[in-house]
Amino acid sequence: MKIRKGVKSDLPSVLELIKELAVYEKALHEVEITLEQLEEDGFGEEPVFQFLVATENEQIVGLALYYFRYSTWKGKAIYLEDLVVKESHRGKGYGQKLLDAIVEEARQTGSKQVRWQVLDWNEPAINFYKKLGAHLDGEWINCTLTAKQIANY
Repeated sequence: MKIRKGVKSDLPSVLELIKELAVYEKALHEVEITLEQLEEDGFGEEPVFQFLVATENEQIVGLALYYFRYSTWKGKAIYLEDLVVKESHRGKGYGQKLLDAIVEEARQTGSKQVRWQVLDWNEPAINFYKKLGAHLDGEWINCTLTAKQIANY
């Protein structure tokens, strides 16, 4: 098991993991991202995300995709967009190692928080996060404007 920073050549496997997560979350129809968009957004002139991968025998089996955000109350923070491990590799410690690496990234970058979301029905993930001592906040409501709404605003 190895955790490392992601590189551009990892993106096809990253896209596969994104789709696997979307299937698990019953939302594959919502995935619009393309490999080309991932390349531009992750490795273009102004990268907007970074990622770590978990590998086994040089094969990518897990992903932690994150970006930096800013809290006016706390300062710099890491937002963990996705933490996913291939179904065939779950329960082997990959998720823990990826989250450990994200926490280390937060320490190294002076981030004051690591934040993420979990679906309210995803009991395995909720239990995993509770076991780690993460605070699960039921107070905040997520708000989204879609690409269509933005265009028509």
